[in-house]
Amino acid sequence: MSAERHLTVDRSQPGVWRITFDNPPINMLAPEGIIALQRVVTEIEADPQAKVMIFQSADPDFFIAHFDTARAADLPRTAGPSGHSPWIDVVVRMARSPVVSIAKIRGRTRGVGSEFVLACDMRFASRQSAILGNPEVGVGLPPGGGALEWLPRLAGRSRALEIVLSGDDFDADLAERYGWINRALDDDALDEFVDALAGRLATFDRQTLGDLKAQVNRVGVPTGDELESSNRMFFDALRHPDTQARRARLGRFDYGRRSDFELNFGRYLRGLAPD
Repeated sequence: MSAERHLTVDRSQPGVWRITFDNPPINMLAPEGIIALQRVVTEIEADPQAKVMIFQSADPDFFIAHFDTARAADLPRTAGPSGHSPWIDVVVRMARSPVVSIAKIRGRTRGVGSEFVLACDMRFASRQSAILGNPEVGVGLPPGGGALEWLPRLAGRSRALEIVLSGDDFDADLAERYGWINRALDDDALDEFVDALAGRLATFDRQTLGDLKAQVNRVGVPTGDELESSNRMFFDALRHPDTQARRARLGRFDYGRRSDFELNFGRYLRGLAPD
């Protein structure tokens, strides 16, 4: 077991890396977490025995709550090994890697959390606890980490628009129906299912896994440049006066804290509208 800030990594099972998000109180993704993910992806790329990476959360109520927008200016814009900015570097390299990425989702998975699991090769979620959403529209922002690229490919144009324009919360069963996740499973079956799948994949040849993934990637995987266009739009929108006014209204609520607001973000979006 090793630890990064905001992450822990377990390599005890041959061929399988288990990465656990652990940033109390609600697993917001901060700039340090993105840099930690870059380092973990680099380490996985350098491990010739790695075949599967499983991403999970230490908090049963929050997988990744959302990006810490108050810290947006702290995120370096320096290009990573893929030639893209840090967040896009992470998701592009994960998609290109021969190592299969699996998100095991419990709890709220909103904003960049939704965008992270969309970038994983497979997504399995607890029927009882998983909630997914892209609520950025409520604070005057576009989703900037890949939702605008992944969702139309997975859910189709109309459902993608429903997700990003409503900013609402979606439970695991509906997310499965829309193609947002692979499967919704009962919570008490989720660990066993993902462990069995990862163990099965770990018995296969890494080169073959990578070759198959590369062939499937020819259909449905956005380019780094497409992802960067939304990322730039997100950071540009942070400077818009209306966006700044809506973000200021977050101070009325317990934003960033373990609270009813963060548990039920989608219900509160109308309260961010101008008075």
